Formats: sequence, structure tokens, C-alpha cells
Amino acid sequence: MTTLYVILFIVAALIFLGIFTVKQQTAVIVERFGKFHSTRSSGLQIKIPLVDKIAGKVSLKIQQLDVLVETKTKDDVFIKIKVSVQYQVIKDQVYDAFYKLDNPYTQITSYVFDVVRAEVPKLRLDDVFEKKDDIAIAVRNEVQEAMNTYGYDIIKTLVTDIDPDEQVKHAMNRINASEREKIAAQYEGDAQRILIVEKAKAEAESKRLQGQGIADQRREIAKGLLESVDVLNGVGISSQEASALIVVTQHYDTLQAIGEKSGSKLVLLPNSPTAASEMLNTMVTSFTAANELNNDNKKGS
Repeated sequence: MTTLYVILFIVAALIFLGIFTVKQQTAVIVERFGKFHSTRSSGLQIKIPLVDKIAGKVSLKIQQLDVLVETKTKDDVFIKIKVSVQYQVIKDQVYDAFYKLDNPYTQITSYVFDVVRAEVPKLRLDDVFEKKDDIAIAVRNEVQEAMNTYGYDIIKTLVTDIDPDEQVKHAMNRINASEREKIAAQYEGDAQRILIVEKAKAEAESKRLQGQGIADQRREIAKGLLESVDVLNGVGISSQEASALIVVTQHYDTLQAIGEKSGSKLVLLPNSPTAASEMLNTMVTSFTAANELNNDNKKGS
């Protein structure tokens, strides 16, 4: 009975040792007596105990390797470029991925270094930022061609960071700040120019309207004076005397208007008792002389 138990125990142990599971998106390499036997995919699997052994596991998931490369641009600027390589083991080439490469990360890193240091020295610093996608494509094409032989598929490569030397970054920031200040000054100058032009236009329009108002005012005054002369002519006063009378009347109206304002300043005008008479006589004499001169010119012509 004891022997039976021992046999059952051994059988159970062998069965237990012969059964294993493989996780999703994983491949297991099984070797028999140290030689490759088979590749097992996800699920429940069986191997022969003491004969077969699991040599290793290979992930079929997409993985990412970040490579930091320091190199120099065409204009002699040292920069650090971070390249992210997304890769995956080809399901049908698990054997190649497991046995042909001892360290795939080192292999991929070497190819990335080689391509980046061949492409970046052809470009100036500004062009590196603009053409980072071209650099990523060049890296992918080179690494893809090399790693396919070893069972690896390069899904995508990305240039995720470009880091120039610290002094270069400060210089670039100063250049950028100066350029922005220049643009701001140009905009401010344009704004000031527009304000000056608009102000000049407004002043010109104001002067035009003011002149038009003065012209209209004088036109109305002239009409009023003409009507006053006509009225005085109607009562037997000549045009010269009527004009002189109107001027004297306006003279006294002006004095009255100045006197009525509390804030008016001192104005010196001839205002003696004989001033008005002298002004009237002078104006009548001037009008008479002007009419005689005009008549003489007509007779002479």
C-alpha cells in the first residue's frame, strides 16, 4: 500500500511539473535536453518533466526604449537628442529574437546613435527643431532594416526632446526676446502714427468746419448790413453815411459787450466824446474819396 502511495505521489508530481501556463502576449521557449524544441503561446501548456525545460520568456507587447544621444550640429552647437523607439517581437520570429541577440536594447541603441550622429551634423540648430520628424524617419528606416533580421519590428520612432547647451538656450532666448521687442516697438510705432494721423484729420476737419462757420457768420452779417443800408437809404441817408453809422453803432455795441462780462480784460480803444465823430467823419471822407476815384477811373477809361 505504501508503494502505491509513493507511485501516485510521483505521478502527481510529474503531472504537476509537466503543466504550466503562458500569459497573454507572451511566448515561452521550451528546450529538450538543452536544445530548442518549441515555442509555446498563451494558455495551458504541457511539457515532459525532467526532459523539457522552460529556457525563457519573450514579451510580445510593444515596448519602448529611450535613447539619449549627444551630438554636434552643422553650426558647431552641441545638443542632446532623446529618441524613443517603439518596438515589438515578431510573433513568427520568436526563435530569432531569443537566440540571435543577447541584448537587443544595446543593439537598438547602437543603431540609433549611428543614425543620429550621421544626420544631425548635416543640419543647423534651427533646422534640427524643424526637421526632427525627418530624423525620426531616418532612424526608423535604418533600425527597422537591421532589427528585422533578429525578429524585431520597429513600430515607430520619435524625437521627443532636443536639448542644446545651456548657454545656447540663453542666447536663443535673448534673440527671441529681442525680436519680440522689435515687433512690439513696430506695432507701438504704427499705433502712434495712426493716432497722430487720425488726430491731424480730426483737427483738419475741425478747422474746416470752424472756417465754414465763420464764413457763414460773416455772410449773415453782410446780409444784415446790406439790409440796414437799404433801410437807411429809404429815409434819405446815403450809402456812405449809412455804412459809417453802422460801423459807429457796432463800435459802441462792442464796448457795451465788453463791459457786461465780469471777467473781461482791459481794452484800450479811442472813446473820447469826439472819437466817434472823428471816426464817422474819417469814414465818410474815405468813402467819398473812394467814390470820386472810382468815377475818375470810369471817365478815363
